[in-house]
Amino acid sequence: MNAIALLIGRILLAAIFVHGGFAKLFSGGIPAVDENLTNHGFPFHLPLAYAASIGELVGGLMLIVGFWPRVAAIAFLIYTGALAVIFHNFWAMTGAAVGPQTAIFYFHLATMGGMLYVAVFGAGKHAVHRS
Repeated sequence: MNAIALLIGRILLAAIFVHGGFAKLFSGGIPAVDENLTNHGFPFHLPLAYAASIGELVGGLMLIVGFWPRVAAIAFLIYTGALAVIFHNFWAMTGAAVGPQTAIFYFHLATMGGMLYVAVFGAGKHAVHRS
């Protein structure tokens, strides 16, 4: 039963990234990511937009199948932490933006918690690469 729970947990965590990466790459989301990166002063914003989107899709699929799950989880832990601090810094905002950005920030923290579990405990029995 625990092995099935770990598999379901990985799928649920990965769904966030698979959906996001797929939407950005195949449903016209790259321009919005590029604009957001540009507005935050990132150099090489278009290649970064593609790299992040591909990383979300591929890393999410890695989590689902359990291929190097600890590596994927650690990468997502770092990535999600960076997203939270850089793009959802509610403490530096005022007005109507504070509420939604606070919620997104804490959503990222919860996702980081899930990734930490995968990084520490591995993928479980139902994985291509059991670690």
